Amino acid sequence: MKTIKLTATALAGVLASGGAWAMDDVTLQLKWVTQAQFGGYYVALENGFYEEEGLNVTIRPGGPDIAPPQVIAGGGADVIVEWMPAALAAREAGLPLVNIAQPFASSGMMLTCLADTGITGPEDFPGRTLGVWFFGNEFPFLSWMSTLGIPTDGGDDGVEVLRQGFNVDPLLQRQADCISTMTYNEYWQVIDAGISEDELVTFKYEDQGVATLEDGLYVLEDRLEDPEFVDKMARFVRASMRGWDWALENPEEAAMIVLEFDDTGAQTEQHQIRMMREVSQLTAGSNGALDPDDFERTVQTLLAGGSDPVISEHPGDAAWTHAVSDLALQ
Repeated sequence: MKTIKLTATALAGVLASGGAWAMDDVTLQLKWVTQAQFGGYYVALENGFYEEEGLNVTIRPGGPDIAPPQVIAGGGADVIVEWMPAALAAREAGLPLVNIAQPFASSGMMLTCLADTGITGPEDFPGRTLGVWFFGNEFPFLSWMSTLGIPTDGGDDGVEVLRQGFNVDPLLQRQADCISTMTYNEYWQVIDAGISEDELVTFKYEDQGVATLEDGLYVLEDRLEDPEFVDKMARFVRASMRGWDWALENPEEAAMIVLEFDDTGAQTEQHQIRMMREVSQLTAGSNGALDPDDFERTVQTLLAGGSDPVISEHPGDAAWTHAVSDLALQ
């Protein structure tokens, strides 16, 4: 556990208030384990950006058995990092999640295929086995296949969906023709396993026109009725975006900060530096405010699910708010 440092700015605040100092607690639940995907939050914590906003932030790593919506529903977090498809599906199922900020402006999701399978375009998918992550991560894929008119129950005209673990083994062991990867993580695991880039064919969801928003910040709707909570979240978003901006300018240093918080020791310096650089491309251009057009594109992609859409109706504007990001940007 790292020692929390009181920054000069925070110390000045204590002295100016006559020694009184009440930090507001915030618990953030991540979507996955400690890695550079969440570098901006760890940078904000390490560099004292949260403290300067009067916040005592606890960052809880995720994992394969941790679903952020379930954590926040159970009171285990104030705010979560989640992909919008999973958040909107949870909202439709009765958990009123609201997007309060969108640090990731672009999607890093893609399918990575072995070139020697002969796959050169989506038209070659029928009859193939494709590795897909589940636990809410399958929604963009299912929407994409529906848009292409490709069944996901196998057969010559459809694709066989392999429930992929959070690793690249199905491709390395040739259990699947293509697997789900992120531009900043699993793709490079394939490369590190000895497969060269010219032996791979990739399909970025962003390029296919079916990208959905990833790694947004979500809270429960009823908590936004409390002005103090909105103010606290605005300070959290402002400090977090400072962290992301700092990571964009200092990717190697940001990766080193992430490694300091990795209690598992599973991450490597090379992988985290590379990941931080790739993630910075996805956050570049974001000031934290959700782009309504990106929200609408995500919704329409999720609705395009034929007889089995990810969501059955438009969630409406109640699924997101600028109240927090507007306050953060003041």
